[in-house]
Amino acid sequence: MNRSRRTFLRNSLVTGASLYALPAWLTSCAPPTKEEKAEEQTSLSSAEMFFTISLAQWSLHRTIRAGKLDNLDFAVKTKTDFGISAVEYVNQFFKDKGKDMVYLGEMKKRAEDNGVASLLIMVDREGNLGDADAAKRMQTVENHYQWVEAAKFLGCHSIRVNAAGEGTAEEVGKNATEGLHALSTFAQDYGINVIVENHGSYSSDGSWLSKVIADVALDNCGTLPDFGNFCVEKGDDGCANMYDRYQGVEELMPFAKAVSAKSHDFDAEGNEIHSDYMKIMQTVKDAGYRGFVGIEYEGKELPEDEGIKATKVLLEKVGAALSA
Repeated sequence: MNRSRRTFLRNSLVTGASLYALPAWLTSCAPPTKEEKAEEQTSLSSAEMFFTISLAQWSLHRTIRAGKLDNLDFAVKTKTDFGISAVEYVNQFFKDKGKDMVYLGEMKKRAEDNGVASLLIMVDREGNLGDADAAKRMQTVENHYQWVEAAKFLGCHSIRVNAAGEGTAEEVGKNATEGLHALSTFAQDYGINVIVENHGSYSSDGSWLSKVIADVALDNCGTLPDFGNFCVEKGDDGCANMYDRYQGVEELMPFAKAVSAKSHDFDAEGNEIHSDYMKIMQTVKDAGYRGFVGIEYEGKELPEDEGIKATKVLLEKVGAALSA
């Protein structure tokens, strides 16, 4: 392997402030084994794209909730069943283990033993960072501390949070800015990013969320643009107010430290019917993003495993076209 290829592979594994270990043979003079050559081919496939594919644990939420997959086995399944070497955890699946260092140690060991990078923890159900009540807002901030610490221990670069609250857009924006600033300040000491997903209500308004992040004005506070979560207001028959997803992604990308490739349904050619992946991923590329893009399959027509595989094939197709 020539020097430029080694350098490219090394750089392609970096996202934000996170850098996980390369296989030892990449920096060694010893000839690669048969297994290492196979790993190289997998790495080259990803390295030829401008991004690297990861898997969001929510893609398997029905499987996990049905008791067919244990959280501890998620990283192994990601690698063996899908050929993906980076994961995004969901705190709901180990909610009572945030401070259990033995359990977290087992999560970390299983990921590292299988060459899987732990990227982030998606945190839900810890309160509203934009709560109008200052005491409740601060309690929510403190509720997230354990997940910052868990993320640091696991080797993640970020926790994903929600910027929710009640009131006018201006009121929630002000409160969310304060909550995010307090949490991000705490997370700075751990080298952890606090990233906000467009996840309903005001946060699904790209201009609103981008202003909040800009107002927080801390380098470790950013966004996790999701291709599909742009319903600002729900109605009786679905979404009553849908923000333009292409505009939203474009507005959020300048602050992005992760990207979520949401998928639901596919046409006969394998394209996602709700989101034009080629168009969105062009926006992602144009923003200068070169990190991980996480598969988050939420469809019901395909079993979860098949939906993940279909999304991966689509991302690889788009990635190859945009990286040519």
